[in-house]
Amino acid sequence: MHQPDYRDHLSGEFVLPWTYLHAIKDYTDMAYHLERHPKAKVTFNFVPVLLDQIEEYARQFRASQPTDPLWAMLKVEDMNTLSKDQRRFILDHCFCNNHGKMLHPFPPYHRLFELYKRLENESEDGLEYLSGQYMADLLVWFHLSWTGESVRRTSELVTRLMAKGCGYSLEDRLALYDLIGNLILDLIPRYRALAEEGRIEITTTPHFHPILPLMLDFRTAREAMPDVVLPQAQCYPGGLTRACRHIESAIQTHIKRFGKAPMGVWPAEGAVSESVLMLLARYGFRWAATGEGVLANSLRQSHDGYTFAEDKRHLYKPYRITDGHEEIMCFFRDDRLSDKIGFEYSKWHGRDAVQDFISDLERIWQSFPEEDTPVVSVILDGENAWEHYPYNGYYFLADLYEALENHPHIEMTTFSEVVKHCAPLSGDEELLDLASFHGANIVPENLPRLTAGSWVYGTFSTWIGDPAKNRAWDLLCEAKQHYDTVMSDGRLDAKEKEAAERQLADCEGSDWFWWFGDYNPSHSVQSFDRLYRRNLSNLYRLLKLPVPASLSHVISVGGGQAEGGGTMRRGSEH
Repeated sequence: MHQPDYRDHLSGEFVLPWTYLHAIKDYTDMAYHLERHPKAKVTFNFVPVLLDQIEEYARQFRASQPTDPLWAMLKVEDMNTLSKDQRRFILDHCFCNNHGKMLHPFPPYHRLFELYKRLENESEDGLEYLSGQYMADLLVWFHLSWTGESVRRTSELVTRLMAKGCGYSLEDRLALYDLIGNLILDLIPRYRALAEEGRIEITTTPHFHPILPLMLDFRTAREAMPDVVLPQAQCYPGGLTRACRHIESAIQTHIKRFGKAPMGVWPAEGAVSESVLMLLARYGFRWAATGEGVLANSLRQSHDGYTFAEDKRHLYKPYRITDGHEEIMCFFRDDRLSDKIGFEYSKWHGRDAVQDFISDLERIWQSFPEEDTPVVSVILDGENAWEHYPYNGYYFLADLYEALENHPHIEMTTFSEVVKHCAPLSGDEELLDLASFHGANIVPENLPRLTAGSWVYGTFSTWIGDPAKNRAWDLLCEAKQHYDTVMSDGRLDAKEKEAAERQLADCEGSDWFWWFGDYNPSHSVQSFDRLYRRNLSNLYRLLKLPVPASLSHVISVGGGQAEGGGTMRRGSEH
């Protein structure tokens, strides 16, 4: 579960609405399915910067002071008083969804879209004929399309508004605004309750989702990509200190929100190196997870001439990684099974997809000796996959959990339960729980060498090496050098330093580098390009320095047609 920070920390405004929209759709639905299936167990990874934003939306709702313009417009008393810019803002945002699954199925919403396209095709001025009632109806339908299927099935308000279809009043809009606020208020308590019941494990990520191996050393990219072109900057200044700050903050906020420290960590984008894993182990993490490609590269380099069996039995076990002082258990994602859920099953009938998934798991189980227990790690995006499914994946997920709950040979579990059941890590003898898997035999293997990489292709190509990505790193490195100078020269007081540090952390997130590149859709690239340069500009302002002219120049324009709109990637290129 992850969204980058969409807040402008100088203005206090949410620049993009994706956090609260995914909150009322995907984060809500995912909790609902676990609540409905008491024997299901799942690990949920919440990135702290996502939870920061959810808490800020909740705070603003309690104070009745929303700073997200799209959400706030539901409260406008007279929609006929909207300015031209506000009207344009609504039109630019309120058709941003998966039209096949979230717009076309609703005839009143579809009519609003057809009218918009007809007037837009005639001339830009034609849009001036759209009334305040049109804007009200469009705002309501956009938010209805982003409500989770569980909300539609349990909320009388949503049922009534969808049945009404048009002519929404201020009272309707205020009720919908309140529903959104209450869903957000309830999210973190719902997941905490599931964790306290032992139904789920909640893990964390370094706070603002940085690519830790690159923060420590750009050259780690060459372990999997020997010929990669690196940024002009030789390294990220003070990267180890910054990495530690992200890790420490993640642990502290996790304890505050969920009552105890996390045992496991999903490093941002599953990006790992030996140095990063040992650093995480020093902070008390007992396990981490990453991609199948990282394991493949590591085994090739650890064992000269290593060949991979077609059944991929090497993948279905935890691996112990140690430097002789620290050690951590590492799990590796099954790319095929994970990507089937992320990309393929949305096109299938739900029950056929579930049967296919179960059949794949049974084949894995049957390929092992009777005394062994394979551990299959299915790891995927918790929010972006479901809009490609009918009904936000409702039937697929319900049938999947039911089938897994009742299967005689497949047991849903969490990574920490596996770690507890394995031969214990140093000093953890008290965690050994031989009964947790009915006497199953799980034997971790030592991995003598880990090749740095991520869950995407087993490399860092999504975040470094492309000219636009490298340019973004160089701009960040330059800003960090100025940051270091100002933070040490006494010109900022404690509060100003805190604001500057938070802004820098924003700029260190992985998402900016993810989106840069010509293979991504231009509208998404342009949004993230503007926000990244805006964040860097704000950092200079907080440091009381002039904003460099270089930040007025576009870094990347995109123009590709990435699968799934670019919000998701497959684990392998083939």
